[in-house]
Amino acid sequence: MSTLYDFRYRALNGEERALAEHRGKALLIVNTASRCGFTGQYAALEALHRRYQAQGLVIIGFPCNQFGRQEPDDAAAIGAFCRKNYGVGFAMADKVDVNGPNAHPLWRYLCQQQPGLFGSARIKWNFTKFLIGRDGRIASRHAPLIGPERLSGRIETLLAE
Repeated sequence: MSTLYDFRYRALNGEERALAEHRGKALLIVNTASRCGFTGQYAALEALHRRYQAQGLVIIGFPCNQFGRQEPDDAAAIGAFCRKNYGVGFAMADKVDVNGPNAHPLWRYLCQQQPGLFGSARIKWNFTKFLIGRDGRIASRHAPLIGPERLSGRIETLLAE
């Protein structure tokens, strides 16, 4: 795969989706978990979705159970939890691995293109975020401690490009 738009993923509802559907839009891709200390970030992600969707921002959450087994449920339970507790309306993928030999190819690509602190290609924990410009290039990577609300300025810059 040579560009972000070459990747596909399965949505929580089982539908196959292509990132190429979002060509020309800014993306915020996040690994998520429903039983994590950072789970409250769903509310801030939904707020960004509502605020910037019409301007061209697409948010995709990728549930992952690799960190403290904090996402043990199936797709139906994950979707119900997100809707009930946070009103999530942004796109959610089916559960994936983000590290290791079974890592989803998109996540391998993201980590290779935008390594973390000290050049690490691994995702360290839930709610690691990647901002991608309208051109499909990764603009930045953000650690879980960086709440989504702190990304507004960067998102506005990407949307203006």
